[in-house]
Amino acid sequence: MRRILAAAMLWGTAMTGANAQTAPVPNRAEIQAAVRQDMPDLLTIYRELHANPELSMQETRSAARMADEARRLGFEVTTGVGGTGVVAVLRNGAGPTLLLRADMDGLPMEEQTGLPFASRARGQTREGLDTFISHSCGHDTHMTAWIGTARRMVALRGQWSGTLVMIAQPGEETSQGAKAMLEDGLFTRFPSPDYAIAFHDSATLPAGVIGFSPGPALANVDSVDMVVRGVGGHGAAPHTTRDPVVLGSRIVTSLQTLVSRELDPLDSAVVTVGSFQAGTKHNIIADEARLLITVRSYTPEVRRQLLDGIARIARGEAIAAGVPEDRMPTVTVREAEATPATVNTDSLTDQMTGRFRAYFGEERVRQIRPVMAGEDFGRFRLAKPGLESLIFWVGGVEQARYDAAVAANDMSRLPSLHSPFWAPDPDAVISTATEAMVVAALGVLARR
Repeated sequence: MRRILAAAMLWGTAMTGANAQTAPVPNRAEIQAAVRQDMPDLLTIYRELHANPELSMQETRSAARMADEARRLGFEVTTGVGGTGVVAVLRNGAGPTLLLRADMDGLPMEEQTGLPFASRARGQTREGLDTFISHSCGHDTHMTAWIGTARRMVALRGQWSGTLVMIAQPGEETSQGAKAMLEDGLFTRFPSPDYAIAFHDSATLPAGVIGFSPGPALANVDSVDMVVRGVGGHGAAPHTTRDPVVLGSRIVTSLQTLVSRELDPLDSAVVTVGSFQAGTKHNIIADEARLLITVRSYTPEVRRQLLDGIARIARGEAIAAGVPEDRMPTVTVREAEATPATVNTDSLTDQMTGRFRAYFGEERVRQIRPVMAGEDFGRFRLAKPGLESLIFWVGGVEQARYDAAVAANDMSRLPSLHSPFWAPDPDAVISTATEAMVVAALGVLARR
């Protein structure tokens, strides 16, 4: 952890302006009352979005809903950015440019929450799989809070100055969307941001609690495909073969030493073999096995060490097994699908969490550990040197349910994100996130 934090300090940059440092915390009663008044309509929108999720890069209905709302509020709206992305720009005099992001895509899985507005939507993945679709990661709450934030920022135009760029991003779940929007000119066709802020609902925090992680908040994520090639034959005559199942098993075991014996213990990493496929019949030794591996890390250096180590171990075990040179394993890193780490820059994190504590109270703002999940929000910081960036969490677990899990010392009672049973407390998530995004935005764009 110390090494992670040290890296984060190097990556964190100084604030590009003094706004967030000196801006007064807005009147809580005023903002809270306005958000509360808006909540019945926002919850109607939430239920509509929840019941009609769309797969990654197919978010046409969701995008249209977001674009319509932004146009009605007076934003300059461009659709179709990076596929189905929406860019809404509100210019309000001189000052910094702030990007606020919400992601739109659902997951290829069946919802099992039992909610009266549960999704029964179906679609087809890019691989051609027909599937149910659900918002089991909570992106419906993100979109709804985005709309709530847009409404408040328009209503509060007299209190801020600068340019607000609000984006509805496709394809977060497949790590396509941020990259696609950037490649389609997000930072060149539209005002280039000085700051970027987003939030994500949390399945591990009580409803309405804000969580933050200084430095790396989410991990580098790499997908690795390995083909272990052997020499097949009859199961009764293994001596005439080079069994890829045995070789693959050795590789799986040896891969665990990358983290346990090759990395500095202060570095964080995960190497997980998620799929191991080989053979067709009891008595046939196959001629190849296929492994699908996920690799998680926080720094570029550790990422490179892990990926190089996977290739080295695969080849070394194959040599030890006597596999011919022309049958060495092949290791393919899916670079196009790689997700870079999401890093919260130090200055913006400090300033915004201070504002959150002043607004919500100390008890509702917690520093939490980084997670090994991925989030393509990190691409925006990498695309522009000096960009101040922050993603924070908004708890969605009903308080009584959270307290019961804590009392039992069993947090596994709580469904995780991507669980078919995950259903956040929408009122708490949407209202808290809307208020938090407004507080953050006013901190960056406060009129002087």
